[in-house]
Amino acid sequence: MTFVDVTNPGARDLFRSKIKENYFDPGVRMFWLDEAEPEVDPLDYENLRYYIGNGLEVSNIYPYYLAKTFYDGQVKENQSEIINLIRSGWIGSQRFGTVLWSGDIYGTFNSLRRQIKAGLNISLCGIPWWNSDIGGFYGDSESDEYRELLIRWFQFGTFTPIMRLHGIRYPYRPIEGQIVGSGSPNEVWSYGKEAYRILTHYLNLREKLRPYIMKHMKRASHDGTPMMRPLFYDFPKDETCYTIEDQYLFGPDIMVAPVIEASSTSRQIYLPEGSEWTDALTGRTYKGGQTIDDKVTIENIPVFTRNGINFKL
Repeated sequence: MTFVDVTNPGARDLFRSKIKENYFDPGVRMFWLDEAEPEVDPLDYENLRYYIGNGLEVSNIYPYYLAKTFYDGQVKENQSEIINLIRSGWIGSQRFGTVLWSGDIYGTFNSLRRQIKAGLNISLCGIPWWNSDIGGFYGDSESDEYRELLIRWFQFGTFTPIMRLHGIRYPYRPIEGQIVGSGSPNEVWSYGKEAYRILTHYLNLREKLRPYIMKHMKRASHDGTPMMRPLFYDFPKDETCYTIEDQYLFGPDIMVAPVIEASSTSRQIYLPEGSEWTDALTGRTYKGGQTIDDKVTIENIPVFTRNGINFKL
């Protein structure tokens, strides 16, 4: 396997010329930059040599320069509102119009739990446009257990900066007349009537949240304030907030507590001190500075609002 050394200015120029000739000139304006690490086999970075140094020391900067390669080419062609999807990033990648996602992750509740931590840490690194493959990249579409996970992940994805359903679904299916087959269908209507009803409800909710999301994503572009952030970001004086890793704020006024255990009927939730919190499902209000035991069904994700934000789950 070979790859372009995008840390080399000359290589970037040559790469850009090929992208322009074969993609940009025919009309392509958005790019999916997969395997942006780059993905090499075997993963022995100490054996790599880049223009700027030893692979073991400088490989993390590769996705930064890959994003820069495409961005600079698009700017040169006077394109505005540039946005490209990329599988890896580094400090400063956000300046090149990138949407970072967390890669080819497994469709498990353990993986879902990790996405919350990943999204929060990436946001704190100054990269606000982040998402995960809803349902994970790998999943068994005929499994009831997986369908539950997909619903929970979809609910979580509703309250992330970018909402995106993607992945390979098993069983794998051959396609007549083609060498390469395909995974099973992966649309909101592909998982049965109950799942379809729930997933479309959250699609509609996401659409209702569009003005709120746009407002705070513009702020992220202006001053770096992340849309998705840990509780201590807004409540630095509440020491308990520094210990919470499975809840987060989505903008300043919406707190989200994803359901990250299979077959859950309840979820413990900490309400930060210094605010009054309203349950978006029931309308009940709570004083901050306490932990509550919230009842959940497969249809709802615990969401609490403050500062007069009013919407119903």
